[in-house]
Amino acid sequence: MYAVCKLSRFMDKPTKQHMLAAKKILRYLKGTQKYGILYKRQEEGDCLLGYTDSDYAGDLDDRRSTSGYTFFLAGGAISWSSKKQPVVTLSTTEAEFVAASFCAAQCVWLRRIVAQMGWLDCVEGTTRIMCDNSSAIKLSKNPVMHGRSKHIDVRFHFLRELARNGTIELEHCGTEEQVADIMTKPLKLDTFQLLRSRLGMVNGAELGIED
Repeated sequence: MYAVCKLSRFMDKPTKQHMLAAKKILRYLKGTQKYGILYKRQEEGDCLLGYTDSDYAGDLDDRRSTSGYTFFLAGGAISWSSKKQPVVTLSTTEAEFVAASFCAAQCVWLRRIVAQMGWLDCVEGTTRIMCDNSSAIKLSKNPVMHGRSKHIDVRFHFLRELARNGTIELEHCGTEEQVADIMTKPLKLDTFQLLRSRLGMVNGAELGIED
């Protein structure tokens, strides 16, 4: 997802380097055709859970950050995104806050969809969203932190509204547990494979699933 997001920024004038990168993506897809997301029978307490992350100023051309999020239900990922932020942020806190705002907007939509499917117990109360930036979490709860938020566009403070009315709650998680990390930056092979498995991805061949 991250690689496709990165390449899509150069669709207007791709170079040979970008074409080679696209071929690598296709080779990866060909080699993982039997992989898929495994969903398990829903159990009590198995509710909607989100992860949000950002890569601060990762784009060397315009210094914009990349937002990423993933939502889980029934043991597997059901929604995910990797997208360059529309604004230039001045700190990691701002970048994480903007990423969390996009994640929160998706959370509202998913809660409605899950409710329409009849899984009301999955959306009762607050939906947890895991974030590895403590300052962004504090900022979502404490509007007094003006020094770290005065540059953030008003539209992104939608996150505070949702946190205040109890629709979502940002919770801290360690960087090594941040599944959305795979959506925001290139990773080492072992880290990539670990996070891929945490998304619910399994090799169908190993489970006896042919297609």
